[in-house]
Amino acid sequence: MRTTVLAAALAATAFAAQAEVANYAFDPTHTFVSFEIGHFGTSTNRGRFDKKQGTVQLDKAAKSGKLDVTIDTTSINTGTEPFNKHLQSKDILNAAEFPTARFVSDKFSFAGDKVSEVAGQLTLLGKTLPVVLKATNFNCYDSPMLKREVCGGDFETTIVRSQFGVNYGLSYGFPDTVRLIVQVEAVKQ
Repeated sequence: MRTTVLAAALAATAFAAQAEVANYAFDPTHTFVSFEIGHFGTSTNRGRFDKKQGTVQLDKAAKSGKLDVTIDTTSINTGTEPFNKHLQSKDILNAAEFPTARFVSDKFSFAGDKVSEVAGQLTLLGKTLPVVLKATNFNCYDSPMLKREVCGGDFETTIVRSQFGVNYGLSYGFPDTVRLIVQVEAVKQ
């Protein structure tokens, strides 16, 4: 009898913990992936990827989560079409052969109740390397327009592009580091 009660209590606890997991889908109107890279030590080139999609699983009680983001590399937009075409070329993103980049994570860190960083794997140009996105802002709120919970924030990281095989311009003095900024809001499903 005692074993049965203990097993039932453990099963109820496990079910309650699982019930805390919430699924979210990226809101494309409030989600942007952009980049910054220095240009001859004089200015900063900036651009963004106009097409991206992703999902998040978040368990606030267990302080854990999962993230899956896909970026359409053919959608790069700097505001200058010739520059976009060069970034899509084999010199840099090789978007014809690698039309997507992907970031996948199941390692969320929290500071109190807020996500502070997300560690995962970035696949770019067919190479997968670890990347940590640090939260500079994170919040969840009940959207008065959507009538659902929305969670999101501003995240950033710096990658070493040559590790992914992007060597163009290094001999000219272009930096090897690229700052990635991810602004994301995801709607509870």
